[in-house]
Amino acid sequence: MRVIAGALALSVALSAVAGAQSNEEKYKKKLEKEFVSKVEWVTSLEKAQEAAAAQNKLIFGYFTRSYSP
Repeated sequence: MRVIAGALALSVALSAVAGAQSNEEKYKKKLEKEFVSKVEWVTSLEKAQEAAAAQNKLIFGYFTRSYSP
């Protein structure tokens, strides 16, 4: 029974690693798109809030699940 549970756990872990690699590849591919590369993106909410307040501008949030785990 332990062998089966161990094999199952290993299988799940390996699937997660394989999925993470493909997610990373998707992320890099998305960053290469023209609409993404023409803008300087801020990935920290705190930094975005500071910059928006300093420039009296709104924050544009872009959310996607194409590469998120």
